[in-house]
Amino acid sequence: MSGYTRTPKLVKGGLALLDPLAGNVLRIVTLQYNPDTLTRTLQVRGVGADQGDRSEALRLKGPAVETIKLEAEIDATDALETGRGPSVVLGLHPQLAALEALVQPTSAELRGADAVASTGSLEIAPAMAPLAVFVFGPQRIVPVRVTELSIVEEAFDTQLNPIRAKVTLGLRVLNVDDLGFDSRGGGLFMGYLQARERLAAQAVQGDFRALGISGIH
Repeated sequence: MSGYTRTPKLVKGGLALLDPLAGNVLRIVTLQYNPDTLTRTLQVRGVGADQGDRSEALRLKGPAVETIKLEAEIDATDALETGRGPSVVLGLHPQLAALEALVQPTSAELRGADAVASTGSLEIAPAMAPLAVFVFGPQRIVPVRVTELSIVEEAFDTQLNPIRAKVTLGLRVLNVDDLGFDSRGGGLFMGYLQARERLAAQAVQGDFRALGISGIH
């Protein structure tokens, strides 16, 4: 029998955590189900927009500040039916803990900072978090900072382990102003920006007649 199937292969979105210096992959967090909606907001960074300076009205001083918000569902039902995997004993705790790790320093980092503080140091550098990269298909691979994480646990097993949850993620795209051109994250942002430019070049060109205007070339 042929292995061909008409069912398309589903590409999943998620976050890849990279070492910010070496660039090696530390963890990949995939979304069990892709969200139905994804909201993107781009805030323009103009020059002189508030001052009314006519000579600066059309100038941009840097990349737009882009934020992404999405809701994803997580469900342990399939794993519970098969009786395999950690979900049988722990429910969704491992998956939720992996998401929570995106916004928390590690216990080792906290203990290290406390040890430095106990020596009388006046300035303690904050722990450097992994570089988070949001991947949502081949056209959207971009460095981000997680700015919001909301978890609604909707169902539980007999041990009160969550078995169904809804997660809201808020992300801010990190650009070259945040990361620099020479960093790995800055390179990822430039690749993302160039991909958007290539896509824009393929958009169907309109004309003035579609706008109800004639005689302008």
